[in-house]
Amino acid sequence: MTQPFTDYATTVLDVLSRTPGRTVLTGPDGRHVTAGEFRDAVYRMAGELADRGIGRGATVSLLTGNTPGALGARYAANLAGARVVFLYDGMAPEALARIVESTETTALVVDSLRHADAEGLLPLVTVPSVLTLGPAPFGEDLLARSARRAARRPEPVVGPDDDYAIRYTGGTTGIPKGIRLAHGSYRRSMDAPRSAMGDPPRHLACTPLGHLAGMFSDWCLAQGGSVVLLPGFDAGEVLAAIERERITHVWLVPPLLYRLLDHPDRAATDLSSLSRITYGGAAASATRLREALDAFGPVLYGVYGQSETLAIAEVAPQEHTVTGRDGQITVGRPLPGVEVTIRDGNGALLPAGRKGEITVRSDGVMRGYWKQPGLTAEVVQDGRVRTGDVGYLDGNGYLYVVDRIKDMIIVVGGHVYPAELEELLLTHPDVAACVAFGVRGADETEQVHVAVVPVAGHRIDPGALGAFVATHKGPMYVPGAVHVVEAVPLTTVGKPDRKAAREQLGL
Repeated sequence: MTQPFTDYATTVLDVLSRTPGRTVLTGPDGRHVTAGEFRDAVYRMAGELADRGIGRGATVSLLTGNTPGALGARYAANLAGARVVFLYDGMAPEALARIVESTETTALVVDSLRHADAEGLLPLVTVPSVLTLGPAPFGEDLLARSARRAARRPEPVVGPDDDYAIRYTGGTTGIPKGIRLAHGSYRRSMDAPRSAMGDPPRHLACTPLGHLAGMFSDWCLAQGGSVVLLPGFDAGEVLAAIERERITHVWLVPPLLYRLLDHPDRAATDLSSLSRITYGGAAASATRLREALDAFGPVLYGVYGQSETLAIAEVAPQEHTVTGRDGQITVGRPLPGVEVTIRDGNGALLPAGRKGEITVRSDGVMRGYWKQPGLTAEVVQDGRVRTGDVGYLDGNGYLYVVDRIKDMIIVVGGHVYPAELEELLLTHPDVAACVAFGVRGADETEQVHVAVVPVAGHRIDPGALGAFVATHKGPMYVPGAVHVVEAVPLTTVGKPDRKAAREQLGL
């Protein structure tokens, strides 16, 4: 007999019901929320949404930050049957408005951290319901309205093939695309083993809940753990929270890991509770990862994946000695149930050691791009996702990611991959941080530019840096211009932002 499908939110809340008096969430204001309080708040919000007709097939857009209410609103919307859309911090109101309209948003949910964004967005859109998580000068207070209701566990209304979310790309390489993610694949991802997250796990969410911090929070709660929320990433506050809250796990994009590593409080902070730092989402420097292993101990786990595929490969602490060309650290072997192949531009399979496009077939493959069947057909072929990443597999099955195809800089003589150049520059003793990008000239030819942050007390010599690059990568990779900057601009999730770097330099 086939078992009925149970969605991720029901699964988590059923786990919380076993220990209702246990603290499971600590908000950015320090307020503690017990398992029973969180569960009941979610049940009440789900009932309120359902009674408003916000159910299966509806879209709830979340203009929220890292608050307990934001996490609960996502669970409630999914329990009611609606899909959710994350409206990321740092996006222009016009871009947010296009997403809200395209996804046919039924309800816009706003928390206290995003009131200013809402005031910029609301004049540009028309949505049936604007709901707030607490008092606000606009909309209806969803928490106040739902507090009048009884907390009843709803019957599951979604199936494994229903969308639980439309996750928009960051848009750093073009127009954001809406990635349709299914309940079934996400629910099954929660059963995958995750080493060293703690027993019980205690996760620090210091990056947006709309990205991987939210997924790690779900997995942590499903394992009987707890989550501490910070409003955003500040290296000093993260270090203090790890010590104060006895955090076992944190997720970081590599540039944020480097900030943690370089912070003056790091050496004096008690980080002994940490059993796992998960990093990923951008290219990582082999040099800096070795420094992090020395500083934090054998707790680094690198995860390579995409929203279109979920997790693809993982590298454990002891595997950081596995290197490929130019000393690049592997991103690991493909995870169980994930098939990775390397293919050329015509789709032909390439042998071990040959660079090509990384393609992935797995249970986590997206349902497609929202309202873009042509693009879906281009990216998903025969059940395989064309990742747009350039990489290769070695003879032992270890995967190496070289760069994004769309981030290639086309120069005289060939292609320059910015991530390869950035990784090399980070090995130079004068370079603390950098970002590489292409700049088109009047004749449409591209030239390599780099923005470089010097190590404190050091000076950047562009000529010496160019000679260093020529020695290690060849003349094709030598920057045509070196810009010394105080900081490398990052996206809202902590990735180097090449577009923003060009704009800040007026290029």
